[in-house]
Formats: sequence, C-alpha cells, structure tokens
Amino acid sequence: MLNRARNALFDRYLGISRLLAGQLDFNAIIQAVAAEISHIIPHDHLDVCIKMLDGKYHIAYESGLATAWSQQPPALLTGSPIRTLLAGEVDFLLSPDACADPRFHFEGAFSSPIIALSLRSRLHVPLKVQGDIIGALSCSSHERDSYSMEDVENARSIADLLAPYFFALRAAEQAKRSAIVETEARAREEGLRLGALKLTEALEAERQRIGMDLHDQTLADLTRLSRRMERLSRLADMHGDALEPLCRTLQQCMHDLREIIEEAKPTVLQLFGVAEAIENHLERSVRESGQPIEWRMIDESDGALVDLDQTVATALFRIVQEAVNNAIRHGQPKTILVRLASRKRVLSIEVDDDGNGICSPQDKAGHGIDNMKTRSRLISARFEMAGHADRRGTSVKVTLPVGPKRLVEAST
Repeated sequence: MLNRARNALFDRYLGISRLLAGQLDFNAIIQAVAAEISHIIPHDHLDVCIKMLDGKYHIAYESGLATAWSQQPPALLTGSPIRTLLAGEVDFLLSPDACADPRFHFEGAFSSPIIALSLRSRLHVPLKVQGDIIGALSCSSHERDSYSMEDVENARSIADLLAPYFFALRAAEQAKRSAIVETEARAREEGLRLGALKLTEALEAERQRIGMDLHDQTLADLTRLSRRMERLSRLADMHGDALEPLCRTLQQCMHDLREIIEEAKPTVLQLFGVAEAIENHLERSVRESGQPIEWRMIDESDGALVDLDQTVATALFRIVQEAVNNAIRHGQPKTILVRLASRKRVLSIEVDDDGNGICSPQDKAGHGIDNMKTRSRLISARFEMAGHADRRGTSVKVTLPVGPKRLVEAST
C-alpha cells in the first residue's frame, strides 16, 4: 500500500515535469501545474512569488482565487507577509491560521488578501537555485490546520521542480526588459541625432546663404570702396602716401572676407564633390599659410564619395577642413597627408601630419576638436584622434559605413 502511494506521488511529480515543458511565461506555468499540484497538496489558493534581480522587489503569480497580490506592479520585499522566508531567515512557513498569525501581519505588511479571502492554513517553501532563494511557493486553504510537515516536504519537492524553470524565465524576462529599455534608449538617441542633423543642415544652409550675401553685397561694396581709394591716392592734390596704408588694410580685409566666404560656401564641394573640395582646400591652405609644407592627397575611395548624401559629404568636408587648419595653424608640420580609402563598404578619411603633435590629453580639448567629434557623431561616423609614438605629428581619422543601407539612413 505504501509503495503504491509512493508510486502515485512519483507519477504526480512526473506529470508536473511534463506540464512544465514548453511553457514560456510564469502565468502559463502556474495554470498548467495547479491541478496536478492539488492532487499532492489540496489548496484553495496557489501562488508563486518571484524575487526581482535587484533583490528589493518581488512579483506574484496565482492560480485559483485572484487576489491583489498578482494585480499590482512589483512590490517591495519588505512589505511581503513572507519576507522572512524570502530573506532566508527561515526554511519554511507553516501556519494553522494565517488570519491570526502575527508572522504575516506587521506594520507595512501587504497581508489584506489573507483576511479578505480567509486564507487560513498557509504553507510556504522557498524556490532555490544553486543555493540562492529566487522566490517562494505558497499553498493556502480556507480550513484551519490543513497542512502538516509531510505537506511541507512534498511542497519542497514541487519547488525543486519549479525553481529551474522560473529561474530561466526570470532571466529571459530580464533580458527582454533590458532589450526593450536599450531599444527605447537607442530610439531616443537616434531621434535626437536626426533632430540635430536636421538642425545642422539648416545651419549649413544659413551659413551658405550668409556667405552668398557677403559675396554679393559686402564684398562688392568693399571692392568699390577700394577702387575709389585707389583713384583718390593718384590725385595730385592728395597725399597718396597717407592713403596707401589704408588701401593695404582694406585689401587685407577683403582677402580675409574672401576666406570667410569660401569656408561658408564651399562651391568646389557643391560642384565637384568631396575629394576635389578636400584637395582644393589643402592646396589653398598650405599656399596661403606661407609655410614650406609638402602636402599630398591619396584617393583610394574607389568612387565611394560620389554617392554620399549631401549632408554627410558636407560634414566630412568640414571635419577634414578643421583637421587641416589645426595642423597648419598649431602643428608647424613639414608634411601633411590626406588619405581617402574605401574597403568592404567602410569609408575612411585620415589627415596625418608630422607637426608638434599631441603632448598631453589636455591638448585634445578645444572647440575645433569638439566640432569634429560632434559632426562625426551626427552622421554616425567614428572619430579618432591620436598623436604618433614619437610625439611628432597627429593623426585624425573618420570612418563610416557606406553603401545602399547607409545612403537610405543618411537621407531619412
């Protein structure tokens, strides 16, 4: 007779194991195994509470009677009626009448469902995985003194069957929540990036408009003024020597203004493309610097620059423009090399010089470098800046993916 009872109990445990297979969420598991568990431990209410990974909150899943325990968001463990069990202070909880048991009723305890549904007899055992308590299995009955130590042992066996499944589901749920949070964060970041990119486009358009206005109006006015001053300086009754310094100053102002216009409105970029604009800027900047700098540009981009979105092309040009200007103004280099390359749908542009280099991390600070980093981030490019091993020279490199997918993303 005893063997028959043991075999029947074993069959129930085996039935629970079969029912667990293929279940993918907590509620589904509870609903699937509740009837089988009732043959081992009769109950009016069955619930499993699972501790969250932070160790501060828990959430309940129920079968049978519905209570407020499963209808609220994750609650603090400090308010759980079975907090001593979840904290590992006791091995089990067994009460003949939980409605009057002070272990379940304390200040801040969420124990109202026990009274509201007359859950008198209560039995609680921990769910353990590798020695860690991840939750608890609870059985309740309306009748007083319904459970014994034998029920506690049976509940422990059931908990041993359930714990690995709940542990795996908890990890999967946490991974899913983390993925959702990360996706939402990326979506917000992408929205901000696109918004900033649109703003950059508008600023670039305004910059070019100002450049054209300066060319068509201000530069034209200064040119006319310069010609009048030249005529005045040639008049016999005027002191031409006194006007000559003013003429030279005005010519220098016009030269500086032309540089500003050229930077604000890169016509070579618009007409001929990124490579030609970079080469033109490099040649003109070296020539106007008056320094004996040898420069060279190597184009191995294999046409990858041709199909770039205009916003991306402008950003790349501005980054190279800033890198070249920094090298000439601050590095005092003997050579400057710009290399354009495209391999495996990755475009790279590198500006390399043999000037003074970066002596300390503080040297990297500055609005120009910050602007290069920001422009790179806005077009989803990677920006790198480093000094050479011998502390002579600096390398600025920008890399970004190109190809059909990149073009669609850049134009959205």
